[in-house]
Amino acid sequence: MRDVLYLDQIEQAEALLKPQRVEVLRQLAEPRSCTEVAAVLDQTPQRVYYHVKRLVEAGLVTQVSERRVRGVHEGVYQAAARSYWLSPHLVGRLGLRRERDELNLARLLDLVEQVQFDIAALDRTRPELPSLGVSGEIRLRPEDRQRFFADLKATLQDLFTRYGGAEGDAFRLAVACYPEGERDDE
Repeated sequence: MRDVLYLDQIEQAEALLKPQRVEVLRQLAEPRSCTEVAAVLDQTPQRVYYHVKRLVEAGLVTQVSERRVRGVHEGVYQAAARSYWLSPHLVGRLGLRRERDELNLARLLDLVEQVQFDIAALDRTRPELPSLGVSGEIRLRPEDRQRFFADLKATLQDLFTRYGGAEGDAFRLAVACYPEGERDDE
């Protein structure tokens, strides 16, 4: 099972974005038959099989084995990934493109899309995937924002200059700075 399956085809999104299928998919985090899933969801095995079949066709679920139950072959299925990410390109750009500068929210959205795409494309079978994730909160008075952004840009530019040579393993560095929004979970 993969960590992430990046969905970039409309057929995959259509197969996934049905509430009953999402529930079936959750049940298939571990290998199970349609009969086992049906019992948990209080559905008929036939109804669950219909959804599993669509998920298999879309590449979101795989048949991992088959067993014989009372003379009938029964498939055992498992979700293809722990997490499914929908590509923003499924919808595409709406409206006109505006000029983007470094301090524009549209630039940040483009950056997040690129990071999402890059992470989904990583070969998770490699024994080592060195990476670093850092997150924190910085509080700035309005009069300090420009100076902070300038300092941050200069620090990053120094790192790019120092480590931007043509030798060694390539890493992508993405830094996002944005206002913290209200959270419902607090």
